[in-house]
Amino acid sequence: MRNILSSKKITITILSFLSFLSFDLMAQTSNQVIVKPINYLEILLIITAIVFVFVIWILSQVLVTLSRSILKKNQGNRLTKSLMLILLSSVLSSVAQSQSTTIATELPRINNYGGLSEMNFYALASVIGLELIVILFLSFMVKRAFRELTEQADAALATIRKPLKITALWNKIDKNWMTKAIPLEKEADILLDHDYDGIKELDNALPPWWKYGFYITIVIAVIYIFNFHVWGIGKNPEQEYAEEMLEGKRIEELYKAKTKNLVDENNVIISDAAGIETGKILYTQSCVACHGTKGEGGIGPNLTDEFWIHGGAMNNIYNTLKIGYPEKGMQSWQTMFSPVQLKNLASFVKSIKGTNPPNGKAPQGIIFSDEKKSVTDSSSKKTGVTPQ
Repeated sequence: MRNILSSKKITITILSFLSFLSFDLMAQTSNQVIVKPINYLEILLIITAIVFVFVIWILSQVLVTLSRSILKKNQGNRLTKSLMLILLSSVLSSVAQSQSTTIATELPRINNYGGLSEMNFYALASVIGLELIVILFLSFMVKRAFRELTEQADAALATIRKPLKITALWNKIDKNWMTKAIPLEKEADILLDHDYDGIKELDNALPPWWKYGFYITIVIAVIYIFNFHVWGIGKNPEQEYAEEMLEGKRIEELYKAKTKNLVDENNVIISDAAGIETGKILYTQSCVACHGTKGEGGIGPNLTDEFWIHGGAMNNIYNTLKIGYPEKGMQSWQTMFSPVQLKNLASFVKSIKGTNPPNGKAPQGIIFSDEKKSVTDSSSKKTGVTPQ
């Protein structure tokens, strides 16, 4: 009885903490009523928390009823006062939790927890975890109280009550398949003559589950040997690795096919031969007027020498074509060409470097080398891309 009273004090503390936590969450969110999209994970966690609150309330009611009976039997009232505090804390927690579910707030979210921010996810998970602890604690106390009440009744009923069918079935399974244990009254029949300092040995059979499990491993081993070493149907680790690499390559190609238009100045690379040929067609259609038929320059600078005004790396050329420099007569082409077309055009421009066509225009800008990339300010100031 003293153990039950002391345990109830712990329960009061835990449930009071849950009540204050629920009121605190409600107070923090009541001033931010903003409609948000439906988040099923959040709804599930809140419903779980509410259900657990009702479970706590029900267990508290059961514990109150049992404890009153114990108090009547033992002529005391301290436990009743404690249990009334438990009930009050449970009801407050339930009300606060149910009210908090009506408040929708839009907080910055990190989509690593089903759309919930890290703080909200761990707050809800902590509340549910604490509720589980309280439920387990109350269940334990209800069981103890029930045992104390029914200790004598159980002893009387045990002599006349028949075991349940499922209990009898389990006993049969346990005896024949799980342990195959010998009753204590029959242990003398299987006692061996071995005696080691007063310690004697019983000739118990191996547990059937262990024995049949061992037989199953033998069958699996035979199947394994034939599958991998006789028939050759199974794949060894090297073959599995090669197959997975092929599958990974296939997935990579599918990804590239789906994201081929996701090109920008940060990830652009030079096109293949077919892409460069496509870029040449685009150059002939749109760039000859300013840069010449072979890139020798005209109104615009020479594209075949080592001098560049805005950088000669692929990302610099792509960025120049994309945003343009209207103040210098270079228009933006991003509204006329797709990202892939801009990539092919930049690749063609890159490919004609060093061709030295006749009548080349005088150098402009600074020398650019692929081995030692130059840095200019104009491109980085405009887009944040440092010419290389």
